[in-house]
Amino acid sequence: MITIRYFAAARELAGCETEELELGAAVRTQAAFIELLSERHPRLRAYLNRMRLALNGSFALPEEVIRDGDEIDVMPPVAGGAPALIDVRETPLSTDEVLKAITHPGAGGVALFVGVVRDHADGKPVARLDYEAHRELALKEMKRVLEGVENEFDGVRLAATHRYGELGVGDWAVVVGASAPHRADAFAACRAAIDRIKETVPIWKKEWGPDGTAHWINLEEG
Repeated sequence: MITIRYFAAARELAGCETEELELGAAVRTQAAFIELLSERHPRLRAYLNRMRLALNGSFALPEEVIRDGDEIDVMPPVAGGAPALIDVRETPLSTDEVLKAITHPGAGGVALFVGVVRDHADGKPVARLDYEAHRELALKEMKRVLEGVENEFDGVRLAATHRYGELGVGDWAVVVGASAPHRADAFAACRAAIDRIKETVPIWKKEWGPDGTAHWINLEEG
């Protein structure tokens, strides 16, 4: 048996504040649990991918399993609003644009990350990088990533822009900014945002050497 608690909009969509369910053998992963909630509460289905789970009083890590006796909290996005700026473009990026989007009177710390095309990688010279993006999905995924990071830190405001197309050495490939009441959260949120953008946003990188050879990064034979 598990206990589920619903908060704010999740409570209204589920139509209840708490409920207890028998935990079937197939419902051990969080993905299976989300599917169970989708079937049990159809009004929740369209929103569950943006909601967070807490397991026994702590935010649930993706790999954590659900066991009998667990208490699970289902929480919608916090009221901080959407990320301040998100864009994927062919034109050059601007730090001023990102700073303007995240700076406000309540921000005591602002952190900025700029990803720059360097002239080497893995001990080999690099002449240029070609970035390709599925722009529509990249914007959606970047929004999901930044909203997720904002939900983890109190008062954080995020912005991110990424280029695609042909970039030379020294060109800016990505700019990520984070503001927060305190510098520690600004630093941590900025790092979390760029790490997750690189992991999941559908933007691909092709690396060119001075001799004209090229290869796609992270493309390995299965």
